[in-house]
Parts: sequence; structure tokens; C-alpha cells
Amino acid sequence: MDTKLLELIVCPVTKGKLEYDREKQELISRSARLAYPVRDGIPILLETEARTLTDTELGL
Repeated sequence: MDTKLLELIVCPVTKGKLEYDREKQELISRSARLAYPVRDGIPILLETEARTLTDTELGL
């Protein structure tokens, strides 16, 4: 994932910062508790495509 792109895009739900999980190929929104998939290098920033994060994944 391009670091410049990551600085520009935000969570579509909260407008907050996203973190990239290289291993899972996901963009993580801790404030929305969602993980958006990255497919073929393209972030899919649709709430309907995101999966809900567990407390364990959030480190809670």
C-alpha cells in the first residue's frame, strides 16, 4: 500500500485515520471497529464490504 495514499484516505464512517495491516491486506479503522479489504492493491472503502473487528483484534 502506498504510504502517500494511506495519508490521504480516511474511514468513510468516522472520517478517522486508517492503519494498514499488510498480513491481512486490510485497512483498519479502530474508531469504527471495521476492517476494510484491500484487493489487488485497491482499498475497498465500503461499509458493506468491511468486517467488524473483535475486542481481541483491537487489543482490548
